[in-house]
Amino acid sequence: MKGTGYSIKDLEILSGIKAHTIRIWEKRYNLLVPDRTDTNIRYYNDNDLRRILNVSLLVRNGFKISKVATWDDERIKSSVLEESVSKTSKNDFVERLLLLMINFDNRGFIRLTDEIIRGMGLEEAVPQVFFNLFIRIGTYWQVGSIFPAQEHFVTHIFRQKLIAEIDKLGLPDQSGSTILFFLAEKELHEVSLLYYAYLARKLNYQVIYLGQSVPFDDLKKMAIQMKIDYIFSAFINSVQKEELESYLNDLKNIFSHQKIFITGGQVQHHHPVLPRNVKVVKDFHDFKKYLG
Repeated sequence: MKGTGYSIKDLEILSGIKAHTIRIWEKRYNLLVPDRTDTNIRYYNDNDLRRILNVSLLVRNGFKISKVATWDDERIKSSVLEESVSKTSKNDFVERLLLLMINFDNRGFIRLTDEIIRGMGLEEAVPQVFFNLFIRIGTYWQVGSIFPAQEHFVTHIFRQKLIAEIDKLGLPDQSGSTILFFLAEKELHEVSLLYYAYLARKLNYQVIYLGQSVPFDDLKKMAIQMKIDYIFSAFINSVQKEELESYLNDLKNIFSHQKIFITGGQVQHHHPVLPRNVKVVKDFHDFKKYLG
């Protein structure tokens, strides 16, 4: 939430309902009654945001706005819950998770996360649902429509789930190749890194997991002190193309005999020139293909 509340642009981004349509619904159906600044600019509170999110979900599922607009919040909420039980598409899951995130509904978020993992399996659920959720969250965060605590709330839950699933796999065979997983300095977004570490463990690889913000000097020491077969890193934080390419070249210099896997939004955005031993991992199919 920004300043005194949410702007109509925030509501448009979060709900997927055009600002022009929101204004029509306000005028025709009295769906929302926004407050106004001294300069007569609309702004909305948390209840307004929840209402438009719920209404947008119902309208996308075939409900008439003229009908929904006459309902009180309790009836709208109960209708959303009924719809949610019967809907299992990937997009519906993302919408439901976003709503639970915005409400900081811890129990609801964890229950739905568990339901998705049980139904699809972690390997499919992460790329098909949870990565899409994080893409949406990233967009909303960029434009200021959500605040960092909401992102941290979601990230913490997924981090717990992934670590728990990795623990369930037990110890790998000693014969497996070793993969080093890490994030560069100042890179803190480790959900994708944990997911690929889970896949590697599932494929019986030895996983050395260093996690967030690893100093480059530590990587140099790792290269000297132990046998490593593969390297894996993700680039999510905003970075200049030249800086990314320079980092990859430095990485190639200390891990010249290993295959280096990279993934993340910055890789997809910049399409950097890659050293000969660096491979881009687009998705889990790519990763499994590379590891054989």
